[in-house]
Amino acid sequence: MPAYTSDAEPIRVAIVGTGAIARGSHLPALASLAAEQPLEIVAAVDVDAVSAKAFCADAGAGRPYTDLGLMLAEQQPDLVTLCTPPRFHRDQTIAALRAGAWVWCEKPPCPSLEDFDAIEAAEGPESGGPFAAIVFQHRFGSGSGHVRELLAEQSMGRPLVAHCQTTWYRDEAYYAVPWRGKWSTEGGGPAMGHGIHQMDLLLDLLGPWSEIRAMAGRLVHDIETEDVSTALVRFENGTMATIVNSVLSPDEVSRIRIDCERATVELTHLYGHRNADWRITPAPGVTPEQFDAWNDFGPDVPSSHEAQLRGLLDDMRAGRRPRSSGSDGRTSLELVAALYKAAFTGQTVRAGEIAAGDPYYSALHGDAEGWAPASQDGAPAPGSVARDELPGPQ
Repeated sequence: MPAYTSDAEPIRVAIVGTGAIARGSHLPALASLAAEQPLEIVAAVDVDAVSAKAFCADAGAGRPYTDLGLMLAEQQPDLVTLCTPPRFHRDQTIAALRAGAWVWCEKPPCPSLEDFDAIEAAEGPESGGPFAAIVFQHRFGSGSGHVRELLAEQSMGRPLVAHCQTTWYRDEAYYAVPWRGKWSTEGGGPAMGHGIHQMDLLLDLLGPWSEIRAMAGRLVHDIETEDVSTALVRFENGTMATIVNSVLSPDEVSRIRIDCERATVELTHLYGHRNADWRITPAPGVTPEQFDAWNDFGPDVPSSHEAQLRGLLDDMRAGRRPRSSGSDGRTSLELVAALYKAAFTGQTVRAGEIAAGDPYYSALHGDAEGWAPASQDGAPAPGSVARDELPGPQ
């Protein structure tokens, strides 16, 4: 059961990993929400004691720690936000859940479906949690919410054709950082670490997928993972989609396009979107009144960590499962795993087929020849903490 019992009682938050994403996204979101509701930062944890101390000083709150277990025991936070690399997410999330804390974990969620299922198994009862949610902030905001409703109601007709594009650029200096481009530490290539945001948004808009075919390649970088992938996906509602994830594209863009029977809806942005980033093009015969209704996005609420966290805090107070947790959070990781399996085996992969016993269930590379690493990095010690060293968006 949560430690808070009313809307007037503050939710006590601990940040684990005090690198760029914690400072640039989590701390501003927490500070903004603390101005409108009872909320307090009680701790920051980092393997680097100096960084943890500096983070608390910058936040003007919280006690610094280098030991996650000690922090959980002493502070008993209600919410833990994880800003550490993917290889730490399973052990750290489970430790927080067992201590009674809800968890909000940065993407990528964790290195395998096996890890994700272990996390879900450690959650509390559906009647109150605690639960573990993934940071998929592109789902949130007024634009995605409006388009989700239009598609669910089929106001623009049935969705038929879709395109999901994450074409970014990462140079040799990016991959010179020792843990990048490796399965055990970065969790995967652009499909996992970069394109998962747009893929998650596409799934949130269109619903469950049914089958996928894919290709992946290392066209430029000397790394374990891929640097580009393409996929063809069929959704349960019949929509046929293409997906492109790349770190080889100097003209960087994130884009989703969905062609429906009566209109095309497009989102073009890079690391976050507002209402103005969405465009609807009507088919011939659509009335001006109908077109105006489709274009009424309401007050502009940008996609952001703050937008997602606001909803998560509401869910905590209500004791209900938040979005992007459980099966809702797992769907994006399952699609990524299926993309890799389809690419590395040349097979069509169907939703639900990657289960215990499948090599792609326990590792995204599936031990595939030419893709599996020659040797695995050592597993992190239980309770250890690392911080996200990225200077900006992945």
